Amino acid sequence: MIVKQRTIQKQVSISGTGLHTGQQVNLTFVPAPENHGYKFQRVDMTDNPIIDADVDNVIDTSRGTTLEKNGARVYTTEHVLAALVGMEIDNALIQLDGPEIPIMDGSSMPFIKALEQAGTVEQNAERIYFELKENLTYEDTVKNVEMLAVPQETYRLTVMVDYNSDVLGTQHAHIYKVSEFKTDIAMCRTFVFLHELEALLANNLIKGGDLNNAIVLVDKEISEEKLNYLKKIFHKEDVEIKGKGVLNNTTLHFINEPARHKLLDIVGDLALVGMPLKMHVLAARPGHAGNVAFAKKIKAHIKSLSAKKTENPTFDLNKEPLLTIMDIQKLLPHRQPFLFVDKILELTPESVVGVKNVTMNEEFFRGHFPDNPVMPGVLLVEAMAQTGGILVLKTVPDPENYLTYFMKLDGIKFRQKVVPGDTVVFDLKLITPIRRGICHMKGIAYVNNKPVMEAEMMAQIVKIKNDEPTLVHTS
Repeated sequence: MIVKQRTIQKQVSISGTGLHTGQQVNLTFVPAPENHGYKFQRVDMTDNPIIDADVDNVIDTSRGTTLEKNGARVYTTEHVLAALVGMEIDNALIQLDGPEIPIMDGSSMPFIKALEQAGTVEQNAERIYFELKENLTYEDTVKNVEMLAVPQETYRLTVMVDYNSDVLGTQHAHIYKVSEFKTDIAMCRTFVFLHELEALLANNLIKGGDLNNAIVLVDKEISEEKLNYLKKIFHKEDVEIKGKGVLNNTTLHFINEPARHKLLDIVGDLALVGMPLKMHVLAARPGHAGNVAFAKKIKAHIKSLSAKKTENPTFDLNKEPLLTIMDIQKLLPHRQPFLFVDKILELTPESVVGVKNVTMNEEFFRGHFPDNPVMPGVLLVEAMAQTGGILVLKTVPDPENYLTYFMKLDGIKFRQKVVPGDTVVFDLKLITPIRRGICHMKGIAYVNNKPVMEAEMMAQIVKIKNDEPTLVHTS
């Protein structure tokens, strides 16, 4: 199914304080054109420099994810980027009149609410996902971080946190699809241990820190003297903690809110890959450094696949075919003049390569542009479907008792015409494994190793019983 890109309907602003800089910042979401992606703009600087939300622009991950480009920096980008991903917005310009995204309440929810106020609008361009086809791993043995991405039809995340803390314990969080982000993840706030907070305060590193924008975890009892110090620092007289737990007895949104916030951070940091993802990300003890390193690995993988795609495959048309026209006729019910596959060159459980030799003797040329013969596009689709049908029928032990009926066609594109004398090679691969008799394939047709047509196809295996086709389930 083709999904269109989205941006916001109108610009909307939100204001707050930067956690680390302590500066008041105004942030404005601005609608952006198709294929724009996410970009930040420092409107407080000369020439209003733009910083692409790209993992290659990350310069620091010590207390958040910091980007720099064109001499401009933007700090703590992860929460706002997570909100954009969670709202499934593809294109947006984020304008800032300061160096840091406002921390707000330490979650993505204030940004979600602003984006909902702006509204969204569908654009004409297709949303292009990166769909992972093989496992990717990342490990940091020093920080004990492990991350794994596996193929998945949606963007799914599973997180485990364990910092050897009696207060925090071992926690897990997950979402099965992006649409769950708003209700299950967006409101989950950042957290910090009190001993970490004390070190940051002592070094003047969180000038905008406040008990309203973070969960402070206390893993040991604190003295009255230290409690008075915290009251002074936070300008609050009601700072309290009873034993171990959460400073000021903050009410958690979820018992596993810290783990859910770590998932939020991963969504924001992996947005820096630069395109929506279809994969299942599993992370153990993640942090910004590991998230960014994994984002770089995913982006490098995408680049390597893109490079391979630009090198169109070559096919040896002279090698011995796996299936001849006589073999094909034992599998397919089609006959001349409506059989459009002459031989099968390659056949695996996940892919098939078939060949059609186009000659002037084709029956359809008598009526289809006879003075300027061009193979009809619908017949190219039919020829590709027949090639795919062979892949499907080879999954059952008695293919002569089965038919394939195509259920859906998507993304059909014709790149150049096919004329008499051309040899068309149809290269089809499974998009997902065949389940319950349903096959989902992506095919590209080549002439002289150059693409001429492509399509996605879904077919249902049907068994012929008593001269009537009936749907069946196969493994």
